[in-house]
Amino acid sequence: MSSLAGQFVDWAWDLTTADLPPEASRATRRHLLDGWGCALAAARLGLARPALEVARQATAPPDASVPGLAARLPVSNAAFAIGALVHALDFDDTHPVALVHPTAVILPVLSAVGQLVGADCAELETAAVAGYEFVIRLGAAVPHGFHARGFHATSVCGVFSATLVAARLLGLSRSQAVSALGIAGSAAAGSMEFLAAGTETKALHPALAAQAAVTAARLAAAGATGPATILEGRYGLFSAYLQTPPPEDLASDLGDRWEVTRIDLKPYPCCHLSHATLDALRDAGCRADDVESCIIDLPEASVPIIAEPRAHKVRPRTSYEAKFSLPWTAAALLIDGAVTVDTFTDITRPEVSTLAETIAVRPVRYDRPPATAPGQAQLRTKTGAMVDAVAAPAGPVDHDMAAVEKFVANAGDGERSRTLARSVLDDGWRNP
Repeated sequence: MSSLAGQFVDWAWDLTTADLPPEASRATRRHLLDGWGCALAAARLGLARPALEVARQATAPPDASVPGLAARLPVSNAAFAIGALVHALDFDDTHPVALVHPTAVILPVLSAVGQLVGADCAELETAAVAGYEFVIRLGAAVPHGFHARGFHATSVCGVFSATLVAARLLGLSRSQAVSALGIAGSAAAGSMEFLAAGTETKALHPALAAQAAVTAARLAAAGATGPATILEGRYGLFSAYLQTPPPEDLASDLGDRWEVTRIDLKPYPCCHLSHATLDALRDAGCRADDVESCIIDLPEASVPIIAEPRAHKVRPRTSYEAKFSLPWTAAALLIDGAVTVDTFTDITRPEVSTLAETIAVRPVRYDRPPATAPGQAQLRTKTGAMVDAVAAPAGPVDHDMAAVEKFVANAGDGERSRTLARSVLDDGWRNP
């Protein structure tokens, strides 16, 4: 039997648009549209400036355009810049079981390399689907396993899927593509230590993965070789990062089960682990002025990410840290009635931190991936009444309206953006 990398490559190289069920095709278009909208919003708001500045400092031929920059960039720099933009707001999609942001690593390579080679809609969509199915299976093989060990699964797993996309678009042979994945394994990285200081390092993880993917594919095309057993080998991804072998059926149902249809569009520009709780508090209908205190039940695995250390979650030091604070975002929602991109422009609002002080988090056991947990909270009003707030996870959006409206809000430009969104959904993804 061929290596795991070889099995994924064989499936991806045989995949055609005729193999894609309509729901997988439509979901792929929705998520590419959503990712591009997140990038446009970040560019419009002036975010990811350090990444864009570094990306501009290049001397190679300009191959691809990037939102927010007038000049075209070399392909690897363009992939880096687009990756930083897509993830800058933490508004891009998430697969709740794999706990990866798949579009943040796939779209940058799809756009940059696609522009370089002039790929058509069919090839772009097929390459994207292959990338989605790959990264989700890697992340979901041991749910929350990478995060629990301090690794950001989006970039650790994403560098492989992005490399698969780059290798297919660049026309590499199957053996070259396997080598490219083997090379990419030496760039599989992304530390969760950003949580300790509230820095924006996490937003760079997809950028670095996308850049490394382009380099890995180009190295393989030039004759460099990499280990075919990079996933299941003694020092491969699963043994080195998780100390466990990969599931035997990791690639067995490719083409039968389409994980791209199970990706969630984010309704809030903050950590996905907070979303079900925010939905519950929104639906409870309590006003901030009426709330005396609140207790939130949260899966134990989520606590270190969005609830600890408490001092910095109640009074975040940076806007990025606020995005990873459940007490602070919950307080902002109760006060404003919503959590939007604008919520994080001023994290010094005293009324938000004061209310956040009254919000306690109670760790609870939850045996499934934490992002699939329902939101549960109990509010005590100033009259002494108790209000139970409960919401199931929203789940994937299987219709187009939410994707279109989110894109329009992110991209701006009203009807022009709505027309562009409809064109992507109806006719397929085209690079700018």
